[in-house]
Amino acid sequence: MKWEREANFCTAKQLKKYPMAGQGDEKILPESRKVENTMKRKKAILAIMLAGVITGMGTTAIAMPMTAYAATSTTTESTSTTDTSSTSDTATSTTIASNSTSSTNSTSTPPAKPDGDNGSAPSGNGGTPPEKPSGDSSNSSDSSDSSTPPAMPSGEAPSGDSSSAPSGEAPDGAPGNGGGQSQAPTSYTAATEFSSDTTTTDETYDSTGTDENAVLISGGKVVLNNPTVTRISSDSTGGDNASFYGVGASILNDGGEAYVNGGTITSDAKGGAGIFSYGDSATTYAKGVTINTTEDTSGGVHVAGGGTLYGWGLDITTNGESSAAIRSDRGGGTMVIDGGTYTTNGTGSPAVYSTADITVNNATLTANNSEGICIEGQNTIRLFDSDLTSNMPDNDQNDTTWSVILYQSMSGDSEEGTSEFDMVGGSLTSSNGGIFYTTNTASNFYVENVDITSTQDGGADYFLRVSGNTNARGWGSTGSNGADCTFTASDQEMDGDIIYDSIRTYS
Repeated sequence: MKWEREANFCTAKQLKKYPMAGQGDEKILPESRKVENTMKRKKAILAIMLAGVITGMGTTAIAMPMTAYAATSTTTESTSTTDTSSTSDTATSTTIASNSTSSTNSTSTPPAKPDGDNGSAPSGNGGTPPEKPSGDSSNSSDSSDSSTPPAMPSGEAPSGDSSSAPSGEAPDGAPGNGGGQSQAPTSYTAATEFSSDTTTTDETYDSTGTDENAVLISGGKVVLNNPTVTRISSDSTGGDNASFYGVGASILNDGGEAYVNGGTITSDAKGGAGIFSYGDSATTYAKGVTINTTEDTSGGVHVAGGGTLYGWGLDITTNGESSAAIRSDRGGGTMVIDGGTYTTNGTGSPAVYSTADITVNNATLTANNSEGICIEGQNTIRLFDSDLTSNMPDNDQNDTTWSVILYQSMSGDSEEGTSEFDMVGGSLTSSNGGIFYTTNTASNFYVENVDITSTQDGGADYFLRVSGNTNARGWGSTGSNGADCTFTASDQEMDGDIIYDSIRTYS
């Protein structure tokens, strides 16, 4: 049956008190309060999108122009909002069915899309690199000229005020990959190392050593045009050193300014991530690179320790466990991805795994054997006009199966705080289990104009589950590991159950 109350959710207490319209039609939901400034936290610049790359001649460096990707300051007149305290050892289910959802009266338009075609060379800059944006990432988008690049995102965690700009910090590969007490290496072993300004074209970089980097960038501005990078090692160990610090990654930038323009990266080694940006002083730009990884703990593009990575038009396929196509780990960082295709085939390998601040625009994201999105702790993922497909198999270790999870594993790899997931436009296709799940954390969801569908017989197990867990991996203490969730939807069709329990706090 239709539920056409302008897509208004209600609190958990209200859900218990008021059955949904259509359940006997004896009662309807009370009108929600007007939700003021639900997108205030998006008023700040979300990220920097890169519009194109040109390869300079001779000693001229690669040029990377930047386009603002600003968010809106939206006041919604009719926005679906669930302020649900996860609350009971016995879960309660309430069904929503909405064929017609709320429209939003906004004070501004949806986020501007990056200009260009993700691949055209910029004009008018003479081949010189653009200046890095300056200023604080909290600067409001409506206080800056639209032609001026926004401030570089800081990747710092928010202070906890839901009206502030979302941001992030850190942990480990996929749900349940409990972090260890690994120490940062004092040095790396690499087949090829660059420590000063260098430009190469059509070079080949091979690595077969144990836990070795094929290319290590430890300083300077390094431009790799159309490289062929191959990382093969049957003796490499992967694990925390690979996840936290980039040991064994195909290309590791741990202190320079790296540009990877086209080319291929092939990895068949545990811990053999494609491109890894580690540390506060590491900034990496990648365009049009094809990355294929085979073994475990081998993500496509990866940040940790505060590293920064900007990529667009990438073609990434991973096949191992704990090998998210877009991945972060302990210490977090900032990643912005524009365009491209990102596919994972391993278990515990979401398309995007965040212990950082990650923004993705206009991308195809597919997890063939895992959930599509995983956010741990006080971290963020934002998707704009992207198509996400999830096919997580059932697992006896889990209480449930999901497509998008916001949680805290207690592994020590991410700071406790509010997890943030925003999705505007595009599609979300779930092939198994429920859609949205949050446990053992505080969480904010914002969903707008997303085509959400389930391909399994009978539809999704649930639309939203806010509950504690008895997960075998130990996500908090059973009985006190619930979730506090705010779910906001605008111009959004929703169909399915909301499941919640009686645990009001989390640990």
